[in-house]
Amino acid sequence: MLRLVCFLIFLSGCIACNNANQNSKAKESPVDKKAKEIVDKCIEAHGGKHYEAFDVSFDFRKFKVHLKQTGTQFTYERTTTDSLNNVYHDILTNESFVRKRNDTTQVLSEKDTAKYREGINAIAYFVLLPFKLSEPAVILKYIGEISIDNQKYHKIRVTFEQEGGGKDHEDEFCYWINQSTNTLDYLSYANGGPRLRKAVKRDTVGGIVFQNYENYEILDKTIPTTEYDKAFLAGKSKLLSMIEQSNYVAK
Repeated sequence: MLRLVCFLIFLSGCIACNNANQNSKAKESPVDKKAKEIVDKCIEAHGGKHYEAFDVSFDFRKFKVHLKQTGTQFTYERTTTDSLNNVYHDILTNESFVRKRNDTTQVLSEKDTAKYREGINAIAYFVLLPFKLSEPAVILKYIGEISIDNQKYHKIRVTFEQEGGGKDHEDEFCYWINQSTNTLDYLSYANGGPRLRKAVKRDTVGGIVFQNYENYEILDKTIPTTEYDKAFLAGKSKLLSMIEQSNYVAK
């Protein structure tokens, strides 16, 4: 009887250990070394070590935006004024989000908190590409190459881990990285409508390259984001808007 009890304890321990290992493996995402090497070169071309600590302000549409980062600590801010001259100030950090109206902190619903938080976070995400592709929740996959306007490009698919990937962690992006210059020249995504962005203007501020984009709607809504380049080249897209920043100030 004692032997049976000992055996059952041993077996339970083995099963628990095996389950732990399986859970650990399930959380691990295989690293695509080729994709990571290409993205690392792209980040270097756009700013490299300057991304480690930066403090830059600029205008984006109706907002004054201020992005600051030191190591892993960041502060993203945007300010706008309404028709009644009320000043709204959104502040997002690693630890918190605050929205102020005329310097008075607002009490927001969960829905509005998510709305305004994602608003400033989305601005920072796209403005700070390709640096944002170095975050832990990002999953990179090399999916091939293509020629656009006589330039050869690497295609990198980007998805996200659920943990740390934000509320839109199920989104899928694709990035086209120029094989000659290592710059990010095109990107695509489906959330909010199938879109492809083409970099058309670059400004280097504080050692970091910031880009303006032409923003295209992909008319074929049945294809994956990784195929938007083919639709674009086939003329199955429509220019919707310009994504532009201006009046940069670096500290």
